[in-house]
Amino acid sequence: MSLFVIADLHLSLGSKKPMDVFRGWENYVERLERNWRAVVTEQDTVVVAGDISWGMSLAESKADFQWLNALPGQKILLKGNHDYWWSTKTRIETFFQEEGFTSLHVLHNNAYLAQGKAICGSRGWLYNSEKDEDIKIVNREVGRLKLSLDDAEKRFPEAEPIVFLHYPPVYGTMACNGILTVLRERNIRRCYFGHIHGSQASKRAIKGEWEGIKMHLISCDYVGFVPVLVRE
Repeated sequence: MSLFVIADLHLSLGSKKPMDVFRGWENYVERLERNWRAVVTEQDTVVVAGDISWGMSLAESKADFQWLNALPGQKILLKGNHDYWWSTKTRIETFFQEEGFTSLHVLHNNAYLAQGKAICGSRGWLYNSEKDEDIKIVNREVGRLKLSLDDAEKRFPEAEPIVFLHYPPVYGTMACNGILTVLRERNIRRCYFGHIHGSQASKRAIKGEWEGIKMHLISCDYVGFVPVLVRE
């Protein structure tokens, strides 16, 4: 049993937003499925860190969820900035249950235990947020991350908490200080994030050791459309 992670699937099987028009994304759905099935087994868990479907509603995203549900392993989903279909946790889980999507689970103010690790996370938000509306969103995301970590500490006290975000907490010289403060205060040692695309942008994303935290960029195109193993 293994734990994997990947972000930014940007599926559009039920909507008209194909990513194939972008360089490097040719036949990405077929490539992703082939790679996924090559490394992930039914006993594994995959965290999907946001920007999952281009659908504007749960109904419009149904084909994407059906495709994802059919892949091996359990999938833990968190919200990205383009997941417009996202609703309340209860409504999403009810939709998944009604449609028989039994391998899909929602990470939102909670935590999961997978392969001995506490899966925690939040969407995060923009770095160097200065506008009142952005500050409000950062504070909300900080609160959600704290709730997730609190849930892990309460239910899985012996497990290492690993944080999964959609937005990178650090990008170039910019930082989302609210999120970083939580990572420091909770002594988080590993953080995985997506959102960043393209060779130039990915160079600015902080990867590797950063103030005692190992940062990992796991956007779909950056990792070659292959789920990334979360190593011991």
